Amino acid sequence: MSTAIVTGQPVPGSSLENDLRSLGFDVRVAQDAAETRARLAAVPAGSRVALVDARFVGHPHALRLGLTDPRFPLAAVPGAVTAQPEARQALTRALADETSTGGGTAVVLDSLADRVVTALDADGAAVHRPELGSLVAAVPADPQARNEARQAVAAVDDEAVRLKSAVKSRDGFFTTFFISPYSRYIARWCARRGLTPNQVTTASLLTALIAAGCAATGTRAGFVAAGVLLIASFVLDCTDGQLARYALKYSTLGAWLDATFDRAKEYAYYAGLALGAARGGDDVWALALGAMILQTCRHVVDFSFNEANHDATANTSPTAALSDKLDSVGWTVWVRRMIVLPIGERWAMIAVLTAATTPRITFYVLLAGCAFAATYTTAGRVLRSVTRKARRTDRAAQALADLADNGPLAGFVARAGQIRLGAPLPVALVGTAVLAVSLFSGPVWAPVAGAAVYAATAGQALRRPLKGALDWLVPPLFRFAEYGTVLVLAAHADVNGALPAAFGLVAAVAYHHYDTVYRIRGDAGAPPAWLVRAVGGQEGRTLLVTVLAAVLAASQFKVALTVLAVAVALLVLVESIRFWVSAGAPAVHDEGEPA
Repeated sequence: MSTAIVTGQPVPGSSLENDLRSLGFDVRVAQDAAETRARLAAVPAGSRVALVDARFVGHPHALRLGLTDPRFPLAAVPGAVTAQPEARQALTRALADETSTGGGTAVVLDSLADRVVTALDADGAAVHRPELGSLVAAVPADPQARNEARQAVAAVDDEAVRLKSAVKSRDGFFTTFFISPYSRYIARWCARRGLTPNQVTTASLLTALIAAGCAATGTRAGFVAAGVLLIASFVLDCTDGQLARYALKYSTLGAWLDATFDRAKEYAYYAGLALGAARGGDDVWALALGAMILQTCRHVVDFSFNEANHDATANTSPTAALSDKLDSVGWTVWVRRMIVLPIGERWAMIAVLTAATTPRITFYVLLAGCAFAATYTTAGRVLRSVTRKARRTDRAAQALADLADNGPLAGFVARAGQIRLGAPLPVALVGTAVLAVSLFSGPVWAPVAGAAVYAATAGQALRRPLKGALDWLVPPLFRFAEYGTVLVLAAHADVNGALPAAFGLVAAVAYHHYDTVYRIRGDAGAPPAWLVRAVGGQEGRTLLVTVLAAVLAASQFKVALTVLAVAVALLVLVESIRFWVSAGAPAVHDEGEPA
């Protein structure tokens, strides 16, 4: 159970202790600094602990935001600070620093909690301070200030604030204006009935899978139902996050489910459209696989750029300054968010096209839209990178190396080679270009030779830390090379079932890469080395697929792709599930760009 230590002299008529108990805290009172330290030492090491000034006046929801959010080891609002078990040592040290100078038995005349927060900041600890908006959280210094604070509390509609805070502060146009105005009320309905975000996430997945099944029927009624259900799935997808924010029911498992299910829903829907088209005599599996590759590579560009720059120093760029200036003009913000086709706009477009047109037209429009969005975002990030005077950190370089997903073959080349061919990105570009040319050459063994050259250059590309201005392009370049190789060779096989098998293989590998991204975002590092070795690394899988295409007949190649897809899926899924349900999994949270 969580423990709240109320510090200082009790205030007659205060509801603070009752408010803390309603939030699940066991309340203990400490009259002075020495007693506070003793109370803190007595709290079990595995429990959350909070220090709250006895004079605190504010909304219970302000306390909820500041003291119960499980995503942050340290958090604070005026007059209160909390620490989860992993941050207990920092809190204890800060409390000792702040009370030692004033005497161990001194009565807390100012806010001890606020002084501790100041000490934590000085110590370099990351203290989360939630956005309170109109919510009141204060430590009044006198009776008049206390009365004014209480009147301010009474004047605010706490429920309206909770509904507003349930919605992401930054989201797409479609989500903001067509989903969130009512989905937040669905989230409140779910909260009042005891439903959890994970249950809503699962319902969203099931709805999307049913939508994919409807699309797979190949009938007009099935396509219409699929479009409607896809929108319903997206409404639930928004609702689960809003429910988590409304009720502050965050969890590591929930973050993982939300992140991975979004991709699973979209790519399963692509497969359903391809199956439905096949029932009507139209083979669009290549388009479906191309759409999945393009969308995945777009995400890797996002992840790589953000990891390369999130902790860069001297982070200045004229391009970024121009972007900030455009953000001050209201309509440009929404236009720029729409043209990058975030998940809301993308799914709405897919749903409408599914219901009104054919799978082939749906994929044509989707590919064109995503290609434009990818060009726009990548060009902007390239401009930012080349005009930005920044030094990449060792952490950023390691994150990019982990995202590259090089395996044992590339690792051997990097260790054994005595010659460095050049900077990482040009070397990777040369290797990818050689592979691309070989895939469209006449001799059957040409792709094998091209893949061998590509594997060698992949090892060479990571011989140096990825700290160059554009080195964040290396991981998405590798994704494009690997996925594209599978697509081209499966299309060349020209046998029924090869492209669906390739779709399954790319989906399994893409899951592995998404899993890597969310581990890195949670500061948990890359997947274990044994898993990367077991699935061959990106260059090993690329070479293996080219060898299989060269030595096997078309029908045998289809079977080999299927077996490889199943093997990779089993390995990465078992390890991923084991990690994300373990106690050591990170609490990943994503309130940034819509996916």
